Amino acid sequence: MDSLTQIVLGAAVGEAVLGKKVGNKAMLYGAIAGTIPDLDVLANYVTDTVTAIEWHRGFTHSIFFSIIFAPIFGWLVFELERKGPATWKDWSWLMFWGLFTHPILDAFTTWGTQLFWPFDLRVAFQNIFVIDPLYTLPFLIFLILAMRQKRNIDLRWRYNTWGLTLSSLYLGLSLVLKGVAYKKIANSLDAQGISYLEIDTRPSPFNTVLWSANVDTGDAYLIGNYSFFDNRPVQFSRYPKNHELLGSLAGNDKVLRLKKITEGWFTINEKNGQLFFNDLRFGLMSLEPDEQQFAFNYKLVPKDGDLLVEETPKLKRDAKKLLMALWIRMWGN
Repeated sequence: MDSLTQIVLGAAVGEAVLGKKVGNKAMLYGAIAGTIPDLDVLANYVTDTVTAIEWHRGFTHSIFFSIIFAPIFGWLVFELERKGPATWKDWSWLMFWGLFTHPILDAFTTWGTQLFWPFDLRVAFQNIFVIDPLYTLPFLIFLILAMRQKRNIDLRWRYNTWGLTLSSLYLGLSLVLKGVAYKKIANSLDAQGISYLEIDTRPSPFNTVLWSANVDTGDAYLIGNYSFFDNRPVQFSRYPKNHELLGSLAGNDKVLRLKKITEGWFTINEKNGQLFFNDLRFGLMSLEPDEQQFAFNYKLVPKDGDLLVEETPKLKRDAKKLLMALWIRMWGN
């Protein structure tokens, strides 16, 4: 999830664990703990593109990291707050839950997380977008209300509990909505006589009303969108896999690692003699029927016996155009 959401979750968890002892300091250190796992993005500055993608939501987002580093960070906070009423064990417990709830929440997103690192298993339920105002804003409001109360007042505890409960209920609701969207998309495919091998569904940005689907038909992928306000069948656009365009690059180490990262949901296209690897998990850059640009795609550049993988930069004007199209499409077809 986005940084603000993880800060809010970490602060609320910190309050639940230690708020009655240390007041707003519990929220402060909980927010810090909720931010720490995302420091893995610094890998973008010290390694190549593929390795940085692999490291993202890896070690720092694991149960192992939470268990090992919680007592270390807890000791650091204890040393800073030695005059306070909380013990080293108290601070370690707070840091553990701040660190641990971060990857738990990330596991519900499209990217997912390597919760069980070092085991090679990525957990991704794909039922909430990385930024969802309906999850974050009510949570934030209750957190602010709790923050304004004295630490020994029951109302403070109730506000924080309501925030945690409401956000968790919404997360559960999004799983139900995902199941309904999946069923509607499958029914639409059946009604149109389209045979398929697999369907992969995910929410569109900032909401759980409009859902996107990747459909594996064997030699191509179909991409369609379904809104709970739709009154017509889902329309699908076809994208050939073109995996054969990789040629000798198909066995390249970096290409194999990209295939693994996308879990097979990728296409290859060629433009002006240049190959591009498209990650289908995050959709297209617009809702136009003839759109060919994916949100995450990588230029494959053979150079001096090696392969350079370069992520295609995203433009703000494209993002604004997509958001406007999503807003319109959300209200039905």
